[in-house]
Amino acid sequence: MDVALGVLGPVTAADADGRALDLRGPRHRAVLARLLVARGRVVPLADLVDDLWEDPPPRAAGAVQTFVGALRRGLEPDRVPRTPPRLIVTTGGGYAVRTGPGDVVDAWSFEAEVAGASRATPDRAVPALADALVRWRGTALADLPDAAWVLAERRRLEALRVVAVEDLAAARLATGAARQAIADLEHHVEVHPWRESGWRLLATALYRDERAADGLAVLRRARHLLADELGLDPGPELAALERDLLLRAPQPVSAPAAEVWGGVATAYQRVAAARPSTRLRSAMHLVGELAVTGGQGLEASRVHRIEAIEAAEALGDPEVVAAVVGGLDVPGVWARSDDPAQAAQVVVAARRALGRLPAGTDRLRARLLATVALESRGTADAAAEADEAVAIARALGDPQVLALALTGAAMQSFGRAGLAARRSDLGAEVATLSARHGLTDTRIAGEILAMQAAGALGRFADGEERARALDRLGEREDRPAVSAFTAWFRAVRLDVDGGTLDAVDRAYRRADALLAGMPGVQHGALALALLAARLTRGVPVTDGRVPGVPGEGDPRWGPYLPWVRPHLLLARGRTAAAESALRAAPTPPADHLLEATWSLLADAALALDDTDRARQALAALAPASGEVAGAGSGMLALWPVDATLARLRAATG
Repeated sequence: MDVALGVLGPVTAADADGRALDLRGPRHRAVLARLLVARGRVVPLADLVDDLWEDPPPRAAGAVQTFVGALRRGLEPDRVPRTPPRLIVTTGGGYAVRTGPGDVVDAWSFEAEVAGASRATPDRAVPALADALVRWRGTALADLPDAAWVLAERRRLEALRVVAVEDLAAARLATGAARQAIADLEHHVEVHPWRESGWRLLATALYRDERAADGLAVLRRARHLLADELGLDPGPELAALERDLLLRAPQPVSAPAAEVWGGVATAYQRVAAARPSTRLRSAMHLVGELAVTGGQGLEASRVHRIEAIEAAEALGDPEVVAAVVGGLDVPGVWARSDDPAQAAQVVVAARRALGRLPAGTDRLRARLLATVALESRGTADAAAEADEAVAIARALGDPQVLALALTGAAMQSFGRAGLAARRSDLGAEVATLSARHGLTDTRIAGEILAMQAAGALGRFADGEERARALDRLGEREDRPAVSAFTAWFRAVRLDVDGGTLDAVDRAYRRADALLAGMPGVQHGALALALLAARLTRGVPVTDGRVPGVPGEGDPRWGPYLPWVRPHLLLARGRTAAAESALRAAPTPPADHLLEATWSLLADAALALDDTDRARQALAALAPASGEVAGAGSGMLALWPVDATLARLRAATG
């Protein structure tokens, strides 16, 4: 029999026909909810006792077994006596929920739908997120007492719900449904007034609905609430949006800029209509402009880039294909792609175009090689392609292609730890070259690379100079995404300089709010930064019970959970499980957080006396001597690598 289990409201269960199943009393529902919170993992009987009672009675274990028996009868009323239960199983001294293909757990489905929507195009994300949010029936676990695990899960689910509401609004905006987004957001900002992203989305939606004055009023109200009532400084993105609306709101449709745009667009449609190759090249220029705006512009650029590549390949002209595939003058600044599937598709198209290029097309070849290097970041070794692209561009004397190729080389410079100095040199060359030739986007990339590397090398004053240059560039050239990277760098600097934990937390959270639309950078970064801040300060980290640090099964860890899990298990005293997690942790990927993830493994190995893992960490981290682990990402900071190396050498002899 299929069963629908619910925790997004009061704890409920229903059969395939929607009839409620008997869950008995509040402790029975608490047992079921605790097992559902574990998401299929075994919950030991002792943990259930601890979670159900602050002061367990003498026969608490027996009572839990009785609750489980009653739940099994209620959830499977047609089960033949003495046959094994299907839904709640006994294993390893505890219990677990094992769902079948027809069973539904509303919270699990909600999380899966939200995660899927984050990878979808806006037109597909809208119905997916709308359906996910409909699953909510009120406050999560509404009928359970406020035990620590209940509060932690309630906060976690509510945080996901908040993000889903904002993601839905952003997707509606991207599809032109500003009025629907307004309806979603007006209630949202009342309930969550500290969410700058909610205020920003609402103001943007009002502006796009031709209510610019209302949008400005919303921003001013947000500033008042944040500063005067909550004691928070509004982030740079809200201020930038307010300036933007002030500049644009008074302009009527017939303003000179609008007339110029309309006239040029009309002429272009008329003159270039018969030349699809020209239109595709021009489209790629606009795709590049979209990409550097961040947020929804970045998401839209990914969709239209693939469309342009597919259209170019349909023309059958190898030079047109090469020009379109390699025509995105947007450099990479992060070694993990925002959209790995699309990046792989671009790499395939670029390699295909390289095989068909005629002789004498060195500039196109260099562009394609740089594209392969950039789009392969974090997934494949394309250092040879990057080096060849740099060599061709230097021989050609083409500064634009050279700057792009150099950023490709930087994205391929994570083959081992300790290469921050190389990225510093590459970033400085890109920034200088681009400034000399007026190449805004590659100059921004070069400054970001040099700023990040300065953090790794402990040269935060040099990094701050780069950050100030970036802020000026972002403001002058209308590149709002830049502020996200400088805000993160300054949060790291505050962290390393010994700022209070509360101040560091606030700085990281403000920076994280600026990363909308950049999932490759954002996913998991905030949780990892908050954990690192606690580890370096010696603050106890209890899985799911310290504000700001998610639990072990929380999706906010993103791709970093395998290297975090040993620490979370150790914090709960689950030494054997932590040892297993440490052994199972994969080799850290070659990206901006290589030194940080190896340092996490090293610290866990030392705590667990795992000599083999400690030796692996020692060999991996040794080339990074003199660096600050994690700071080269510009997103977090752990211990100085030399301190970790000294501990590893002492432990391994």
